[in-house]
Amino acid sequence: MASPGSPTPPVASRRWSHFVQHLVAWSLPAAALVAVLVLSGTSVADIVRYAAYLILAVVVPGTLVHRAVRGSRRNLPEDVGCGAATGLVLQLLVWALAAAVGAAALVRWWPLVVIAVFVAVPGLRRHWRIRSPRPLPVRWTWLMSAVLLSAVGWGYHEWRFTPLPPADTAYYQDLMYHLALVHEMTRSMPFQVPQLAGDTLHYHFLSDADMAMGSMVSGVAPAVVLLRLWAVPIIAIAALVLAALARDLTGRWWAGPLAAGLGFAGLPAVLGGVAEVPGGLAVSYVSPSQTYALPLLCLLIAIAVDAFRGGLRAGVWVMLPLLAVACAGAKSSALPPVVAGLVAGVVVAAVVHRRVPWAALGVLVHTVVAILIGLRLFAGGGAGVLGVQALSVLRWMTPYVDTLGVGQGRDKGGLVPLGVEVATTRGAWFVAWLVLWWVLLQAPRLAGLAALGVPGTRSDPVTWLLAGTTAAGAGGLWLFWHPSASQVYFYVGVIPIGALLTVRLLAAVHRSRWAVPGGLAAGAVWAVVVPPTRYPRHNTVVDWFGALAAPLLGAAAAGAVVLVAAMVVCHLMIRRRPWRAIAPAVLAATVGVSLGAAGVTTVRDTWDTAAGAPRDVPDSRQMITREEMVAAQWLDDTAGPDDVVATNVHCSGMRQSPLCDARAFWVAGLGGRRTLVESWGYADATVAAHGANDRSYPQQPAPYPSVALLNDCLFTTGDRAVLAELRQRFGVRWLFADSRADEVSPRLARIAVPRFVSGTAVVYEVPRGRSLAPAAGDGLPPADAGPPAAGAGVAAPTPACSG
Repeated sequence: MASPGSPTPPVASRRWSHFVQHLVAWSLPAAALVAVLVLSGTSVADIVRYAAYLILAVVVPGTLVHRAVRGSRRNLPEDVGCGAATGLVLQLLVWALAAAVGAAALVRWWPLVVIAVFVAVPGLRRHWRIRSPRPLPVRWTWLMSAVLLSAVGWGYHEWRFTPLPPADTAYYQDLMYHLALVHEMTRSMPFQVPQLAGDTLHYHFLSDADMAMGSMVSGVAPAVVLLRLWAVPIIAIAALVLAALARDLTGRWWAGPLAAGLGFAGLPAVLGGVAEVPGGLAVSYVSPSQTYALPLLCLLIAIAVDAFRGGLRAGVWVMLPLLAVACAGAKSSALPPVVAGLVAGVVVAAVVHRRVPWAALGVLVHTVVAILIGLRLFAGGGAGVLGVQALSVLRWMTPYVDTLGVGQGRDKGGLVPLGVEVATTRGAWFVAWLVLWWVLLQAPRLAGLAALGVPGTRSDPVTWLLAGTTAAGAGGLWLFWHPSASQVYFYVGVIPIGALLTVRLLAAVHRSRWAVPGGLAAGAVWAVVVPPTRYPRHNTVVDWFGALAAPLLGAAAAGAVVLVAAMVVCHLMIRRRPWRAIAPAVLAATVGVSLGAAGVTTVRDTWDTAAGAPRDVPDSRQMITREEMVAAQWLDDTAGPDDVVATNVHCSGMRQSPLCDARAFWVAGLGGRRTLVESWGYADATVAAHGANDRSYPQQPAPYPSVALLNDCLFTTGDRAVLAELRQRFGVRWLFADSRADEVSPRLARIAVPRFVSGTAVVYEVPRGRSLAPAAGDGLPPADAGPPAAGAGVAAPTPACSG
């Protein structure tokens, strides 16, 4: 017999059943992640250490602080999501303080300080538990589990192309660039460009700082953190924050998983089309900065929504500047669209509601100030060459490149691309069609803009916040030019916000019980069964117009048939007015197409990866050999943390003919040390010189030619005086010589100590003191010839090494 006040047996049984279902649902993506990590070469020990770091150093302190400053969500999953995003911000603060004072060794202990405070202070102890909990439905958990499983499948597919070192492979250059930055973030300020030692680093490097913290606290190697362990948890955090925000805005439990799935797994409505559309996934494996910005941006939007709806707690104002600066340092394109959305929301609140939204104005001011701080601390590299050119993104769209843009390249030119400028009337109509085609394929993310015309949402400042952010991101994609199409990140960064607005509109127009699930199912089924479109026979405007229109017309025809049939059945069997369900059903079908395409892609990619489908064999000229990686890893294990390395590796294609693509980056990345002159493809001066002498920025010459000349001359001549100068002026302690990159003089072994040989790579240690003095027969002054002349520094190098 139950005691007074205790749950009755049926209630207790139901609670236990729900607990088990929640546990099983959350266990599935966790178990899947562990399985695919192990299959992808990650050790169980690394997985355990990194999981412990995430829980104890990110989730626990972040959740405690988030509950203290914003309050509990009254359920654990949303508390954990928002808390983990807060933990990322707190971790950045700790990292910055440690890097500023040179106390990196102490960073692993910072969570204990937060935990101790929340244990010792009586007023803070209540944040260890949830008062008056309101658990989320089991259906919510299962749907979120599916979203997280899609993230795991995405990661598994990406890892297929990026084996852990050492291996014979060709890494995408940005991964090695970021790996070098992760190592750099473990050092003290001021930071330097790791591939150009001494050059001040200007870059949005906070994603690398986060990975550096993960490596330092967990003890897992930076390469394993970057290439395996980091991305999927970041996506999971972002998905949970967006799901919590969607439930807040709609009041419907299903809106959270739907927004998270559409925002982080959904794809454009490609419908079997023949051309890719700019703005695919919101997350990017090869751009950690883009992925890292998402949970921070979602948390900032959540705070902005609170500001419009009822003001902010005092503690939030303390966290807000840290969060805004974190967004600016995560991705330079993250905050400008948010500013546009905040301005729109503030204007609507002031004009329509005749009130000044002071809290929202405060968020706007903090965001603008963060952008200004970001320009000072982080802006550089590619951000410095962003220019204005309407429609320049067409240069990366195959239908334009194969028709109006043939042979025009991707240099900036005028206010519009040359193909648009000289287009005939037919060509102008084709350009307009390409823009419309992009909008239609992006409908799952852009349809929410229609909320500005719906009576229930059009006067809400929050609607204008979300719509302004989404529209500004899309506008940035179409209005700006960048030599590497980085203007796309303006839009990619707001895809989750657009998805959120679409789901909010869907909840607002939802009237029929079956319209939304029916539309979602119909759209998803069509994404699965849609036949592929044939590639156009000729690269003409007319043929491309037909090839792009065919899948859209087919989808419209199929949708019309299904819709009419559903209306007839509904009218005959239920005797209700079915036309009221048309709008939500069509909108839901649009979302279903996106999610269906994502599901097909995830299942296909996961199956191919698990089945061992053959990968594309990288060009041998681009490949880094296993032996070269072993040598670089030996250097990482042996050299001092602040040692400088000279190397003859500069080009991603190793040899410098006909032009050097100066984006190798792997010596600094895998070697973990600053290099005097490795690769300069992303240096500020190099990117700023894009187009000079008809060369793209990675093919520009080294920004410090005299230093580059000395560096290369050392390896080709084995000149003792050059080595002495590099040691004295630049602190070079190690040499990484690779005969695949360029000729290596046998004299190098006479002036430096070969410490490690692996394949074509040899690592030399530079001797100290008088052992570097020129030896007899070198054609240089002997060691006892007296001190060098004033200002000479060291003995003069041979004429071949003179600048």
